[in-house]
Amino acid sequence: METAIDDQDNVSRPAPPKLSTWLWSPWYAKLWWMAIPIWWMGTAVSARVDALETFYRGALAGYLNVLFFPMTALMVLGVGYLRERFDNFVGQGGGVPLFDEETEAERQRVWEEHERMVKRSRAFADPSDPRSGPFWIGNPLNPLNPCYNDPHSGKHR
Repeated sequence: METAIDDQDNVSRPAPPKLSTWLWSPWYAKLWWMAIPIWWMGTAVSARVDALETFYRGALAGYLNVLFFPMTALMVLGVGYLRERFDNFVGQGGGVPLFDEETEAERQRVWEEHERMVKRSRAFADPSDPRSGPFWIGNPLNPLNPCYNDPHSGKHR
């Protein structure tokens, strides 16, 4: 029995991804990170150069400020890293099915009970159903109601 436990510890697990791999390896990530300091240096230079100042005060520059904000790049490029990290966080099942027959039977029982409760709640809100209590008592379709109208003959009781 102890050999089985020792064998489980020797299973090779994938190494967690490195953040630097996800933030620098694709070409668009490299371009984005290189464009960030260039953009902000241009912003600093625009204080001295009038031609750049008109551009950097425009609406397009406002959107580009958000695009070239370092935290924006970190959040967008970090999504792939987090996805890979979480995929490695959940280990493989080792051939064990995720849902066995007992779990499926329990799920079916809960679903049937839910359907039964929904039907009962509908009956309590239906004035033509005797289980609805006060709705049924005051309903003119109730034969015990003094204002009962027979739907077949149209006679008032």
